[in-house]
Amino acid sequence: MHDAPLDVARTGLLIVDLQNDFLHADGAYARGGQTSADIAALPERVLPLADSLRRKGGWVISTQFTLVPGKGGEPFISPHLKALRPFLRKGDFCPGAWGHQLVDELQPADLTVEKVAYSAFYMTRMEWVLRKAGIDTLMICGIVTNGGVASTVRDAHVRDFRTMVLSDGCAAFSPETHQRAIGDLGTVARALTCAEALALVEAA
Repeated sequence: MHDAPLDVARTGLLIVDLQNDFLHADGAYARGGQTSADIAALPERVLPLADSLRRKGGWVISTQFTLVPGKGGEPFISPHLKALRPFLRKGDFCPGAWGHQLVDELQPADLTVEKVAYSAFYMTRMEWVLRKAGIDTLMICGIVTNGGVASTVRDAHVRDFRTMVLSDGCAAFSPETHQRAIGDLGTVARALTCAEALALVEAA
């Protein structure tokens, strides 16, 4: 299936969690001192592929990590995340808020799906909207390679999507972690660079 011709109309660029609260200098993670040059570089690297897919009739899909607000707007935060990111607070990753949105450079997305855990398929409408849109091929990028990206890639694979992971369209908080995750995903997805993916789309 990896070698089958690409049908752009059935292909989606699945952007995992490239949101203001993760990337922007005014976002939640920057406030907590959790920044990464590799992560910050992703929107510019992914943009030519997103633009090409839009121009040729493909799809751009954004997943939005979400902290669901409870009473008084206080977010539900899982214990492991609270331990890792104690700086998260009310208003961060809140549905409809600026921090929750896809970064401006990659707007607009054709489809947007909120998620509450690593995988964009876990307890979400992701598979439903992809099937309704006729999408059977996914080029997956975003953050972090060993978390949301890896979980989403594996879940796409077991659902029989033709799955590709953009090796330089993803990042983690260390290059070593990123490279290890890309290598591990080789059994369930085709790894290719953003430039290689762009060439596939342009040639289709």
